[in-house]
Formats: sequence, structure tokens, C-alpha cells
Amino acid sequence: MLTANTLLRLLLRFSLAPVLLAQVIATRRRALVLPEAQGAREGRLGEGPYTLRLLIAGDSSAAGVGVDHQDRALAGYLTRALRARTGRPLQWELRARSGLTTADVHALLREDPPAHADVVVVVSGVNDLIEQIPSHKAVQHREALAQWLLDEYGAAHVVFASLPPVHRFPLLPQPLRYVAGADARRHDRALAEWAATRPGVSHAPIALDLGPENMAADGFHPGEPVYRACGEALAEHIYRLDLLPVEPGMEDGVPSRRHCRNQRCRARTGKRT
Repeated sequence: MLTANTLLRLLLRFSLAPVLLAQVIATRRRALVLPEAQGAREGRLGEGPYTLRLLIAGDSSAAGVGVDHQDRALAGYLTRALRARTGRPLQWELRARSGLTTADVHALLREDPPAHADVVVVVSGVNDLIEQIPSHKAVQHREALAQWLLDEYGAAHVVFASLPPVHRFPLLPQPLRYVAGADARRHDRALAEWAATRPGVSHAPIALDLGPENMAADGFHPGEPVYRACGEALAEHIYRLDLLPVEPGMEDGVPSRRHCRNQRCRARTGKRT
């Protein structure tokens, strides 16, 4: 059944369709094509036992488009902030590519599975909007990805970053900016509602104040201030998940069955607490 809001949205899209199509074509033509950030896509911070292993996967924002080096991109800020919060050694890997939808991220990881990680951060969704994937279908793609990561890949937890405030992207003209922003908010609400029902999965809301001064030169991708904010917010979210043992575990990289309080962590040990 069509709700009043859904019907209004469809009527708005229909009436604006010629304008939106023209704006999409013009925006694609004038948009700058920026490269992915250079630098290592895996590394280790700190030495010692009880290592936390992190995988970052996603689209161009995960790949660092908009800055010149991974140290100034999401991976750099997230790993440094997470290491500082946990005080534990951190082994990390980045698997990301420009233009990937959520389904594409899943295919990328399945094609060449990365080394084991305890926590996986997925940054995707904007390309789902660009490809006009309905929000319910995008959730299905996230469910398939999460199921593979948790049940086959063996992660303890999957974090889906929230979609950015697309209605603040400088590149997009009105009314395209308004319509795309409304789509992004709808997708993000669907993501948050689904994640709240799924064990081992969480939605990480990230508050961002976007403007030309903190975006990349193309007016579409994050600049360094945005990557810093996202990295620190995601690190705080992961830290609060309570995935780490209260005291050091028995083996490097395996949470202690005696002290780990998170249900998914306990399941990975194969023992009951």
C-alpha cells in the first residue's frame, strides 16, 4: 500500500524527472575525476599480544578519494584513533575501490578474501543511490554481505557506516541535491532499522557538517577534515561495542573465553563463559 509520503515522493520525482535527468547529465560531465589515495593498504600499529584485527571495505570514500595519501584518509585516521582508544596492537587491511555498490563490495571480498579480521567496517551506499537501487534492495545486499562476513569469513562484528548528508554535497545543484539527499536519508534509516535487529551488526551514525571548505575539490568526496571526523567517530563506535576482553586473552587475536562479554566473541571461541 502506498503511504501519503511515498505517493508524494513519487509525484515529485515524476514532475521533476526532466530537470533531474538534465542535472544528472550536466553534473557527470563537469565532475572532476579524482584518484584514490596513495599509500599502504595494510599495516600494523603497535607490538605485543592481544592484537585487534580490522578490515575496512567499501567504495571511493573508503579508498580515500579526495586526499593524496592513506594517512590523511579514512583508514589512517580510523586505525590511529582505534589504536589510541584500545591501547592494543592493531592489524589492519583496506579493500576498497571507486564506484562500488554494496553488492560490488561483497563480490570484491568473496573473489579474494582478505586475511582474518575481528571487526569489519563497511563504507558504502552512495553508489547504491547513484545506481537507483531501492532502499529495501540495498538492505538485502547488506544482509548478504553481513551474513558472509559473520558466518563464512568469521568476523566477530560488522559495522556499517551511515550514509553521508548528500543534501550538503556542493557539487549537486538543486533540486537534484534535495532529491538525492532525501534518498540518502531514507536508505540510512532502512540501514539503521535493519542493523538494530541483526546480531553481530551495527550502524554507526556519523555527524558531519559538510561544506566546500572541508570537502574535496570535486565537491562530492570527503576532504581531510571529513575523513578525520569519520575515522574518529568509527573508532569510538568500535571501542564502545565491547568486543575486546576486559583482561588480556589467552591467545594473540583470540578473545579470552573467560573475560569476553560480547556474545559473538564468545561464539568465536567455541566455548561458553
